[in-house]
Amino acid sequence: MKPLRLTLILVLSILGTTYAQEISDTSFGKGMINFVAKDSSFSVKFAPRIQTRYIANWDHDGDKYGSAKQNFLIRRARLKFDGFVFSQKLQYKFELGLSNRDISGANQFNRNTPRYILDAVIKWNFYENFELWAGQTKLPGNVERVVSSGNLQFIDRSILNSRFNIDRDAGIQLRHHAILGGNFMIREKVAISQGEGRNVTQGNEGGLQYTGRLEFLPFGTFQAKGDYSQSDLKREQTPKLMLGVTYDYNQDAVKTRSNLGSYMFLSDGSLYETSQTTVFVDAMFKYKGFSFAGEFANRDADDPIAVEADGSPAMGSDGNPTGDVVLVGNSLNLQAAYLFKNNYEIAGRFTTADYDEITSRSMEEQYTLGVSKYVVGHKLKVQSDFTYGTRSGDADFLQFRIGFDVHL
Repeated sequence: MKPLRLTLILVLSILGTTYAQEISDTSFGKGMINFVAKDSSFSVKFAPRIQTRYIANWDHDGDKYGSAKQNFLIRRARLKFDGFVFSQKLQYKFELGLSNRDISGANQFNRNTPRYILDAVIKWNFYENFELWAGQTKLPGNVERVVSSGNLQFIDRSILNSRFNIDRDAGIQLRHHAILGGNFMIREKVAISQGEGRNVTQGNEGGLQYTGRLEFLPFGTFQAKGDYSQSDLKREQTPKLMLGVTYDYNQDAVKTRSNLGSYMFLSDGSLYETSQTTVFVDAMFKYKGFSFAGEFANRDADDPIAVEADGSPAMGSDGNPTGDVVLVGNSLNLQAAYLFKNNYEIAGRFTTADYDEITSRSMEEQYTLGVSKYVVGHKLKVQSDFTYGTRSGDADFLQFRIGFDVHL
């Protein structure tokens, strides 16, 4: 609980020192606290947010759907701090996750502690359009993952993201953008990271992870960074398009999904290592309330099946085969929506995940219909969606979800 106490102390300290600060005007959705020091040596914006959910699932047993399995949960409860220090060219972001889904995952590689820290990163604009990032944050992967969980047009992200994304990691990133002519913009992002995901404290198992991404915006930038926010809330008056491609190489990866999934242990307690490659191709388009997002993902591995040094199947400490295998395969996600002038939105999504035969996993398909009401954009909204899922072409489950978001 120490991180929670420290966070509370920090928030109370900010509140207690506001008389010595220049408080900027703020309003709902722009942060609970938003101020700059009198000498302009630093700034702090503090913005908590909550997502609550109700979920009902009906599993198909091959004959019929069973009774609903119901769940109420706090999907996300987060505290976010950001601002600048010393100069506008040196910015920071610090975000804590407090919900069970955010802090779960304690293991020997993070000293068996809750994973409170989501982002802890410094961003330095050291020369013209170049930025150097250092710390823990999202890697420049598929656009659906980099879009904040608070800016989604469905209750949650697709199975492409949950099976193939490369998520957060600790390391460094170099980012640059340039105008090629007219409004045409290109953005380049490269990262070198530890390769095992967030909050790892023990060593560096395996090798490093290398990520590169190119983004092309042929019609210029979106309003309010709309290429990384779903739904056309700004109702772009001219067509806006972003095309992106990411290549990620995780050298000697020790997890089943690049820097995510479970560790692949061997009988002697060491870890199985195999280099993994993940490729994403994605697009975001918006025009007058219509939005479209498409993504393709592929993961491959040098030797995807975990084996002992002698080539026999990997064995756990209990003497049984672990069955560990890298989740290799392809996935496609397509979604489109229209935002009406009363700020109701209708959205549809189709996602498929087709795994390689060695994984022994059946192909998944999901069809989702969503309805949202944006009261104050993504900062205050009510969302609902209904999903029909299949496995190997046969009925698998039905799912209904509803929830609301509040972002101060």
